[in-house]
Amino acid sequence: MLHKKVPTLKVPYLKTFFHKYHDKIKFLEEKWAQSMSKGGNHQGLLVEMEEFEETIFSKVKQSDFIVVLDGLTDVGNIGAVVRSAYALGADAIIVSGVRQLNMAGIIRSSSGALLDMPLMITANILDDFNELGQLGFRVYGASMEGENVQNVTFASKRILVLGSEGKGLSGKVSRKIDQMISIEMQHAFDSLNVSAAAAILIHRMGYAIK
Repeated sequence: MLHKKVPTLKVPYLKTFFHKYHDKIKFLEEKWAQSMSKGGNHQGLLVEMEEFEETIFSKVKQSDFIVVLDGLTDVGNIGAVVRSAYALGADAIIVSGVRQLNMAGIIRSSSGALLDMPLMITANILDDFNELGQLGFRVYGASMEGENVQNVTFASKRILVLGSEGKGLSGKVSRKIDQMISIEMQHAFDSLNVSAAAAILIHRMGYAIK
């Protein structure tokens, strides 16, 4: 569904999209587009799709590089991490410390990357770590007190754990970390936004492998 003001044929990818799916596209007035987006910023495009389905753990275990979000709840931050993880080569994401997430919001804030990124919400991350450990995974946690990420070479099967900006890594998760890693600051500043830190760490862990 497209808002009437979208310059469909002036944007190359929209032109291709329009010609491929023209029989399924409807044009809407602004008031209807705003209503259907439930107050969100639809940016002129609405897509009707099936409910997002989480990936099952048995498939996540087949990954080589997993990102764990420990207690993150902000849709914008999670979406940005998903986008970076997908772009920089992580294989899957596990979310712990939450019961449910606004998947529609994360799809938007990840620019659609979530649709191609395996993601699951876990109720017991400790059991998951135990199973992944038996498969040879090594767990790395993001912490200001950790070793400079530029000096670390990572295991081929690796997990990056990111805590919330307010609380950091939870106590139970911290006890499962094999090695803490950090980003060296060039100026007197104590931290980065979690999504910015995630992008830097994921990029390094994508290629600095034993």
